[in-house]
Amino acid sequence: MSVQPAHNLSLEEMDIQSFLHPYTALADHAKAGPRIISTAKGVKVTDIRGKEYIDALAGLWCVNIGWGRDEVADAIHAQAKKLAYYHSFASMANEPAIRLADRVLRLVPNNMSKIFFGNSGSDANDTNVKLVWYYNNLRGKPQKKKIISRKRGYHGVTVAAASLTGIPMVHTAFDLPLKGILHTEAPHYYWNAEPGQSEEEFSKSLADKLEKMILAEGPETVAAFIAEPVMGAGGVVVPPKNYFQEIQKVLKKYDVLMIADEVICGFGRTGKWFGSETYGIEPDIMTIAKGLTSGYQPLAGSIIGPKIWDVLVSGTPEVGAFAHGYTYSAHPIAAAAGMANLDIFEREDLVGKSAKTGAYFQKIMREKIGAHPLVGEVRGVALMCGVELVANKAKKEPLPMSLKVAPRLANMCIEEGLISRALMGANAMAFSPPLVITEAECDEIVARFTKALNKMADTLTREGVWKSAA
Repeated sequence: MSVQPAHNLSLEEMDIQSFLHPYTALADHAKAGPRIISTAKGVKVTDIRGKEYIDALAGLWCVNIGWGRDEVADAIHAQAKKLAYYHSFASMANEPAIRLADRVLRLVPNNMSKIFFGNSGSDANDTNVKLVWYYNNLRGKPQKKKIISRKRGYHGVTVAAASLTGIPMVHTAFDLPLKGILHTEAPHYYWNAEPGQSEEEFSKSLADKLEKMILAEGPETVAAFIAEPVMGAGGVVVPPKNYFQEIQKVLKKYDVLMIADEVICGFGRTGKWFGSETYGIEPDIMTIAKGLTSGYQPLAGSIIGPKIWDVLVSGTPEVGAFAHGYTYSAHPIAAAAGMANLDIFEREDLVGKSAKTGAYFQKIMREKIGAHPLVGEVRGVALMCGVELVANKAKKEPLPMSLKVAPRLANMCIEEGLISRALMGANAMAFSPPLVITEAECDEIVARFTKALNKMADTLTREGVWKSAA
């Protein structure tokens, strides 16, 4: 098909003609077209037709400070006028990146040492894979390369990061995952625990399964374990009690690095600066992105501890320069946005606000939504919440995936002026509003979601595929 002149097309038609959208059903999009967001302020976004929505997902789990913060826009503008770009290869540097690196390392757990800046969580996890392999080569363990992730974990979509991701649709037709990347059980207590099993017992059983996997593969071949403190896109799965304590015992026993993927959980989402603090994780490597700039500029980081850094430095005489990096690593405009973002975080105590408002949000979601006949479980921490949809909550029966209940419910939320997210390959909905959200706005999220849930229940009943057991 030839490309039509832009002046002959509406914006929607131009999108259909020219724009390949990520995570989009392409044939459906070619018929229906896009929903185009034009402006945003606080926790609300507005499309080009003037309809306003509460964005209860903060973009993609990232706009923690909310939209329309002039301080960040001004910092971007000022830096663009002063130094719009310079690279960081061969010891070159710029002031915003230096100051941001120093500032981030003062916020993360104190066992961390250096930060490498990238552009997205995906490329940061690719960096982590390379760092793990590089580290073990330099210390004379060339067989120790396998990385264990978890089913339903989400770590990005580049070739290595998508392999780490444990969601089948990310692998389908892409010839993934790569060899040497394995997936152990998800810590999903609601669906995966045995009847009568306590959370502590479930955690111990998952650690035992991990240990058996390491032994089956050969400890001399297993290099690292990667996990989100709270699984995000895979279901907003909160770890059961003692989970990371039990897992880390196994990792330490077999000299396996702990990679904490903090892309979603970092920067206040769990009510502390990082999910590692919330759940007692002692990472060897951390992945950060999203909340680092609140999405105002693309920026990510791979943070390593001294154990890895010391090996990298000692290997210089053997291998020469650390031959990894991107054109836009430590981009000065992105770093300036990160500094302004963290100024807002600290001035407005957004981490404390996340904990306080998040406790209210969790409470009303459980009280108002948890009793709905379509809802099996409401789970989460602070301003991160998941809602599990079921056919029968008393019998804990899942809904058939063929009904596409979660995606349809997401569209019904849109009709109610609410943006949430249907999670990939699951009958679950996610909520992660900006950390600046008020209790009144939390109430409005619940009210709009309730309307959408009731509409979904009525629709399924009319279709004859579901009947309330309540």
